[in-house]
Amino acid sequence: MHKLSVAIITFNEEKNIERCIRSVQDIADEIVVVDSYSTDATVEICKKLNVSCILHPFEGHIQQKNYARMLCKYDLVLSLDADEALSDTLKASIQAIKQNHTADGYTCNRLNHFCSTPVHHCGWYPDISLRLWNRNKGEWGGNNPHDKFIMHPNTTIIHLQGDILHYTVHTVEQAIAQINSFSTISAQSKYSQGKSSSIIKIVIYPLWRFIRNYILKLGFLDGLTGFVISKNAAYAVYLKYLKLYYIQKTNSNKQ
Repeated sequence: MHKLSVAIITFNEEKNIERCIRSVQDIADEIVVVDSYSTDATVEICKKLNVSCILHPFEGHIQQKNYARMLCKYDLVLSLDADEALSDTLKASIQAIKQNHTADGYTCNRLNHFCSTPVHHCGWYPDISLRLWNRNKGEWGGNNPHDKFIMHPNTTIIHLQGDILHYTVHTVEQAIAQINSFSTISAQSKYSQGKSSSIIKIVIYPLWRFIRNYILKLGFLDGLTGFVISKNAAYAVYLKYLKLYYIQKTNSNKQ
Protein backbone atom coordinates (compact mmCIF):
# COMPACT_ATOMS: atom_id res chain seq x y z
CA MET A 1 0.00 0.00 0.00
CA HIS A 2 1.23 3.50 -0.83
CA LYS A 3 1.56 5.96 2.05
CA LEU A 4 -0.23 9.32 1.81
CA SER A 5 0.85 12.74 3.05
CA VAL A 6 -1.77 15.49 3.36
CA ALA A 7 -0.46 19.06 3.11
CA ILE A 8 -2.49 22.03 4.38
CA ILE A 9 -1.53 25.71 4.65
CA THR A 10 -3.24 27.92 7.23
CA PHE A 11 -3.60 31.42 8.61
CA ASN A 12 -6.31 32.15 11.17
CA GLU A 13 -8.41 29.15 10.16
CA GLU A 14 -9.88 28.19 13.55
CA LYS A 15 -13.37 28.00 12.00
CA ASN A 16 -12.29 25.53 9.30
CA ILE A 17 -9.20 23.54 10.19
CA GLU A 18 -10.81 20.87 12.41
CA ARG A 19 -13.35 19.93 9.72
CA CYS A 20 -10.55 19.70 7.14
CA ILE A 21 -8.30 17.52 9.30
CA ARG A 22 -11.08 15.18 10.44
CA SER A 23 -12.11 14.60 6.80
CA VAL A 24 -8.70 13.07 5.97
CA GLN A 25 -7.69 11.36 9.21
CA ASP A 26 -9.01 7.96 8.06
CA ILE A 27 -6.84 7.89 4.94
CA ALA A 28 -3.78 10.01 5.79
CA ASP A 29 -0.53 8.44 6.95
CA GLU A 30 0.79 11.92 7.69
CA ILE A 31 -0.82 15.36 7.96
CA VAL A 32 1.46 18.38 7.59
CA VAL A 33 0.09 21.85 8.39
CA VAL A 34 2.19 24.89 7.50
CA ASP A 35 0.91 27.92 9.41
CA SER A 36 1.94 31.51 8.77
CA TYR A 37 1.80 32.59 12.42
CA SER A 38 -1.94 32.55 13.08
CA THR A 39 -3.20 34.81 15.86
CA ASP A 40 -6.28 32.69 16.57
CA ALA A 41 -6.65 29.10 17.82
CA THR A 42 -5.54 27.37 14.57
CA VAL A 43 -2.26 26.01 15.94
CA GLU A 44 -3.87 24.87 19.21
CA ILE A 45 -6.57 22.97 17.30
CA CYS A 46 -3.91 21.20 15.21
CA LYS A 47 -2.05 20.17 18.37
CA LYS A 48 -5.29 18.93 19.93
CA LEU A 49 -5.77 16.69 16.89
CA ASN A 50 -2.14 15.45 17.10
CA VAL A 51 -1.21 17.03 13.77
CA SER A 52 2.23 18.37 12.97
CA CYS A 53 2.10 22.18 12.58
CA ILE A 54 5.14 24.04 11.26
CA LEU A 55 5.33 27.85 11.48
CA HIS A 56 6.67 29.55 8.36
CA PRO A 57 6.47 33.20 7.19
CA PHE A 58 3.95 33.72 4.38
CA GLU A 59 5.70 34.58 1.11
CA GLY A 60 2.74 33.88 -1.19
CA HIS A 61 0.27 31.03 -1.76
CA ILE A 62 2.53 29.33 -4.32
CA GLN A 63 5.65 29.57 -2.19
CA GLN A 64 3.84 28.37 0.94
CA LYS A 65 2.35 25.34 -0.79
CA ASN A 66 5.68 24.36 -2.35
CA TYR A 67 7.28 24.62 1.09
CA ALA A 68 4.59 22.32 2.52
CA ARG A 69 5.09 19.89 -0.38
CA MET A 70 8.78 19.56 0.40
CA LEU A 71 8.10 18.90 4.08
CA CYS A 72 5.98 15.85 3.27
CA LYS A 73 7.50 12.48 4.11
CA TYR A 74 5.76 10.48 1.38
CA ASP A 75 5.75 10.96 -2.40
CA LEU A 76 1.97 10.64 -2.74
CA VAL A 77 0.62 14.00 -1.57
CA LEU A 78 -2.91 15.35 -1.20
CA SER A 79 -3.02 19.14 -0.96
CA LEU A 80 -5.98 20.87 0.67
CA ASP A 81 -6.81 24.37 1.81
CA ALA A 82 -8.04 24.70 5.37
CA ASP A 83 -11.55 25.63 4.20
CA GLU A 84 -11.87 22.37 2.26
CA ALA A 85 -12.88 18.81 3.17
CA LEU A 86 -13.32 15.50 1.36
CA SER A 87 -16.67 13.98 0.43
CA ASP A 88 -17.09 10.33 1.38
CA THR A 89 -16.97 9.33 -2.29
CA LEU A 90 -13.67 11.13 -2.87
CA LYS A 91 -12.25 9.63 0.32
CA ALA A 92 -13.06 6.16 -1.00
CA SER A 93 -11.47 7.01 -4.37
CA ILE A 94 -8.24 8.10 -2.68
CA GLN A 95 -8.19 5.00 -0.50
CA ALA A 96 -8.37 2.93 -3.70
CA ILE A 97 -5.43 4.90 -5.16
CA LYS A 98 -3.37 4.04 -2.09
CA GLN A 99 -4.00 0.38 -2.92
CA ASN A 100 -3.29 0.77 -6.65
CA HIS A 101 -1.33 3.92 -7.53
CA THR A 102 -1.33 3.96 -11.35
CA ALA A 103 -0.89 7.63 -12.40
CA ASP A 104 1.35 10.59 -11.56
CA GLY A 105 -1.51 12.93 -10.71
CA TYR A 106 -5.23 12.83 -9.98
CA THR A 107 -7.91 15.46 -10.54
CA CYS A 108 -11.30 15.73 -8.86
CA ASN A 109 -14.30 18.04 -8.85
CA ARG A 110 -14.62 20.80 -6.27
CA LEU A 111 -18.07 21.73 -4.97
CA ASN A 112 -17.86 25.32 -3.78
CA HIS A 113 -20.19 26.68 -1.08
CA PHE A 114 -21.18 30.32 -0.61
CA CYS A 115 -22.47 31.10 2.90
CA SER A 116 -23.08 27.34 3.40
CA THR A 117 -25.02 27.02 0.10
CA PRO A 118 -23.57 24.60 -2.52
CA VAL A 119 -23.19 26.29 -5.91
CA HIS A 120 -23.64 24.17 -9.04
CA HIS A 121 -23.38 26.88 -11.73
CA CYS A 122 -21.74 30.32 -12.19
CA GLY A 123 -18.62 28.53 -13.45
CA TRP A 124 -18.12 27.24 -9.90
CA TYR A 125 -18.79 23.56 -10.64
CA PRO A 126 -17.31 21.11 -11.43
CA ASP A 127 -14.21 23.32 -10.88
CA ILE A 128 -11.84 20.44 -11.68
CA SER A 129 -8.70 20.61 -9.57
CA LEU A 130 -5.42 18.65 -9.49
CA ARG A 131 -4.82 17.95 -5.80
CA LEU A 132 -3.39 14.44 -5.49
CA TRP A 133 0.01 13.81 -7.07
CA ASN A 134 3.51 12.43 -6.85
CA ARG A 135 5.39 15.35 -5.29
CA ASN A 136 8.42 14.66 -7.50
CA LYS A 137 6.41 14.99 -10.73
CA GLY A 138 5.48 18.69 -10.51
CA GLU A 139 5.32 21.85 -8.41
CA TRP A 140 2.99 24.68 -7.52
CA GLY A 141 2.88 27.56 -10.00
CA GLY A 142 0.41 30.00 -11.53
CA ASN A 143 -0.14 33.56 -10.35
CA ASN A 144 -0.81 34.47 -6.71
CA PRO A 145 -3.39 34.11 -5.26
CA HIS A 146 -4.61 31.73 -8.02
CA ASP A 147 -2.11 28.92 -7.60
CA LYS A 148 -2.21 25.60 -9.45
CA PHE A 149 -0.13 22.44 -9.40
CA ILE A 150 1.79 22.06 -12.67
CA MET A 151 2.82 18.54 -13.65
CA HIS A 152 6.09 17.84 -15.45
CA PRO A 153 5.95 16.88 -19.16
CA ASN A 154 4.94 13.32 -20.08
CA THR A 155 3.15 12.64 -16.81
CA THR A 156 -0.17 10.80 -16.53
CA ILE A 157 -3.32 12.20 -14.91
CA ILE A 158 -6.56 10.39 -13.96
CA HIS A 159 -9.87 11.90 -12.81
CA LEU A 160 -11.33 10.62 -9.52
CA GLN A 161 -14.94 10.26 -8.43
CA GLY A 162 -16.11 12.48 -5.58
CA ASP A 163 -15.83 16.13 -4.58
CA ILE A 164 -13.63 18.40 -2.57
CA LEU A 165 -16.14 20.37 -0.49
CA HIS A 166 -14.98 23.99 -0.49
CA TYR A 167 -16.52 26.33 2.11
CA THR A 168 -15.44 29.62 0.56
CA VAL A 169 -16.97 32.20 2.89
CA HIS A 170 -19.40 32.12 5.80
CA THR A 171 -20.73 35.69 5.57
CA VAL A 172 -21.19 38.42 2.96
CA GLU A 173 -18.78 40.59 4.96
CA GLN A 174 -16.12 37.89 4.68
CA ALA A 175 -16.74 37.65 0.91
CA ILE A 176 -16.19 41.40 0.44
CA ALA A 177 -13.02 41.35 2.55
CA GLN A 178 -11.69 38.40 0.52
CA ILE A 179 -12.42 40.18 -2.77
CA ASN A 180 -10.54 43.23 -1.57
CA SER A 181 -7.54 41.20 -0.42
CA PHE A 182 -7.30 38.93 -3.47
CA SER A 183 -7.78 41.79 -5.95
CA THR A 184 -4.80 43.59 -4.42
CA ILE A 185 -2.61 40.49 -4.74
CA SER A 186 -3.81 39.92 -8.34
CA ALA A 187 -3.15 43.53 -9.35
CA GLN A 188 0.37 43.41 -7.92
CA SER A 189 1.02 40.08 -9.62
CA LYS A 190 -0.16 41.38 -12.99
CA TYR A 191 2.00 44.49 -12.66
CA SER A 192 5.08 42.39 -11.86
CA GLN A 193 4.40 40.43 -15.07
CA GLY A 194 4.30 43.61 -17.13
CA LYS A 195 0.52 43.49 -17.71
CA SER A 196 -1.46 46.72 -17.93
CA SER A 197 -4.87 48.18 -17.19
CA SER A 198 -6.93 50.89 -18.90
CA ILE A 199 -10.25 52.67 -18.49
CA ILE A 200 -11.76 50.37 -21.14
CA LYS A 201 -10.65 47.26 -19.21
CA ILE A 202 -11.98 48.72 -15.95
CA VAL A 203 -15.41 49.20 -17.55
CA ILE A 204 -15.74 46.28 -19.99
CA TYR A 205 -14.07 43.36 -18.19
CA PRO A 206 -16.36 43.41 -15.10
CA LEU A 207 -19.47 43.61 -17.33
CA TRP A 208 -18.29 40.64 -19.36
CA ARG A 209 -17.53 38.64 -16.20
CA PHE A 210 -21.08 39.15 -14.92
CA ILE A 211 -22.63 38.16 -18.27
CA ARG A 212 -20.41 35.09 -18.50
CA ASN A 213 -21.11 33.84 -14.96
CA TYR A 214 -24.79 34.73 -14.62
CA ILE A 215 -26.04 33.98 -18.15
CA LEU A 216 -23.56 31.81 -20.08
CA LYS A 217 -22.54 29.77 -17.01
CA LEU A 218 -26.21 29.51 -15.90
CA GLY A 219 -25.71 31.34 -12.61
CA PHE A 220 -29.39 32.33 -12.65
CA LEU A 221 -30.23 28.68 -11.89
CA ASP A 222 -28.64 29.15 -8.46
CA GLY A 223 -31.19 31.84 -7.59
CA LEU A 224 -30.16 34.77 -5.42
CA THR A 225 -26.87 33.05 -4.56
CA GLY A 226 -26.01 32.88 -8.28
CA PHE A 227 -26.73 36.58 -8.71
CA VAL A 228 -24.62 37.54 -5.69
CA ILE A 229 -21.71 35.37 -6.84
CA SER A 230 -21.82 36.77 -10.38
CA LYS A 231 -22.01 40.34 -9.07
CA ASN A 232 -19.12 39.70 -6.69
CA ALA A 233 -17.05 38.19 -9.51
CA ALA A 234 -17.63 41.33 -11.58
CA TYR A 235 -16.70 43.52 -8.62
CA ALA A 236 -13.49 41.53 -8.08
CA VAL A 237 -12.47 42.09 -11.72
CA TYR A 238 -13.32 45.79 -11.42
CA LEU A 239 -11.15 46.19 -8.31
CA LYS A 240 -8.27 44.21 -9.81
CA TYR A 241 -8.00 46.40 -12.91
CA LEU A 242 -8.71 49.61 -10.99
CA LYS A 243 -5.89 48.84 -8.54
CA LEU A 244 -3.58 47.85 -11.39
CA TYR A 245 -4.37 51.16 -13.12
CA TYR A 246 -3.32 53.16 -10.06
CA ILE A 247 -0.23 51.02 -9.47
CA GLN A 248 0.83 51.85 -13.04
CA LYS A 249 0.06 55.53 -12.53
CA THR A 250 1.92 55.72 -9.22
CA ASN A 251 5.04 54.03 -10.58
CA SER A 252 4.94 56.10 -13.76
CA ASN A 253 4.96 59.30 -11.71
CA LYS A 254 8.04 58.10 -9.83
CA GLN A 255 10.05 57.75 -13.04
